[in-house]
Amino acid sequence: MNLEQIDHLAISCQDPDRSKDWYIQVLGFEHIYPDEWNGVPIFLKLGSTALALFPESHSSRLQPNPAKGISHFALRANSQSDFQTAQKELQTHNINFEYEDYEVAHSIYFNDPDGHRLEITTYDTN
Repeated sequence: MNLEQIDHLAISCQDPDRSKDWYIQVLGFEHIYPDEWNGVPIFLKLGSTALALFPESHSSRLQPNPAKGISHFALRANSQSDFQTAQKELQTHNINFEYEDYEVAHSIYFNDPDGHRLEITTYDTN
């Protein structure tokens, strides 16, 4: 098997349009394939990372297994400067976050409108 990377994450949302706007306005994602699949899912892209936003009622296959759920997903800031800018931008949107120093990486954690946990991390710790 020769795989390259994660293609996308499928996320259940109470209001996918609200989540779409949040991911675009707060984190800089781009809405791609807007005219496909009758709007379900809403597909977003940031660099090589993609999200598929589904309404909560769409399919039982999308519901997380509480025994094996993913705790969060992380987006990488390439530099300490980008990491600091991300924190300032979250503050302008009144989004609270928690900072962690892991010595080899610095991270902040916060939630999207549906309560999904996100992390922004950088390995540039200087």
